[in-house]
Amino acid sequence: MTKSFSFTSHANVAFAMLLLFFIMSTASQAQLSSTFYDQTCPNALATIKSSISKAVSRESRMAASLMRLHFHDCFGCDASLLLNDSASIVSEKNAFQNRGSARGFEVIDDAKAQVEKICPGVVSCADILAVAARDASVAVSGPSWTVKLGRRDATRASQAQAESDLPQFTDSLDRLISRFGDRGLSPRDLVALSGAHTIGQAQCFTFRDRIYNNGSDIDSNFATTRRRRCPAAAPNGNTNLAPLDLVTPNSFDYNYFKNLVQKKGLLESDQVLFSGGSTDSIVSEYSSKPATFRSDFGIAMIKMGDVSPLTGSAGEIRRICTALN
Repeated sequence: MTKSFSFTSHANVAFAMLLLFFIMSTASQAQLSSTFYDQTCPNALATIKSSISKAVSRESRMAASLMRLHFHDCFGCDASLLLNDSASIVSEKNAFQNRGSARGFEVIDDAKAQVEKICPGVVSCADILAVAARDASVAVSGPSWTVKLGRRDATRASQAQAESDLPQFTDSLDRLISRFGDRGLSPRDLVALSGAHTIGQAQCFTFRDRIYNNGSDIDSNFATTRRRRCPAAAPNGNTNLAPLDLVTPNSFDYNYFKNLVQKKGLLESDQVLFSGGSTDSIVSEYSSKPATFRSDFGIAMIKMGDVSPLTGSAGEIRRICTALN
């Protein structure tokens, strides 16, 4: 009888602990809210928007760069991407998906500095990245969405994990669907988020193989045009840039999807979205329904922003985005 009572008591205690853990986890996630800074830093969003708008007005390409920073950080959403190398940090900036192509860090640093002036130690770098992506989209006539806030900043970074997790320009459709699925994002989210390639540019080495060796799945005139600034022999012209959308490279619209239908996707990882596979129908839909794309893009950005954020007492609020406190 005594043993039976003891077992039951331990079981009750274990259940109570599990319930407490669940409640704490739920409460932590609930801290992400669009009104998170309304009391502690009411002018934070306006300050970030001003900084981002100025940066994009100076260089329209910066809009794409800032959105890409948020995307590459948000396979974690914790500003780990912003950390520089140090005695304890191997920076994710060194990951091959980021090295020499991730840019706009100075814009995030400036936005953070402006926010620190009015609310020191309150607004996280992770949240600034999320807000900057939304404001960058709006600055080039793209969609807006409600950004949930309350993320905290990572105290570690992992170049190896970044290289393992982040999509690559040579990924197959199945690989892309798998990578996004691992983060709770659907194939529709994948296609919508890829639509961010309606702005921005890519370096020659990322599309060389496609324009020289992908005969049946690329428009021949498009390939010829792109070869003009991308020599066949590497490393010649490796860093030469080409717009991801040849038609309207600085405007956030739906021409990206029209390009895919016409076999004019610049990157292999773009064209696989419309190449006889399961996402063809989504691309076709977006190519004729821009309002649907814009709506889905905003929804997907919100979902992506929910990927593994640090909340509550986890992590820290960095004073400078590039270094731990």
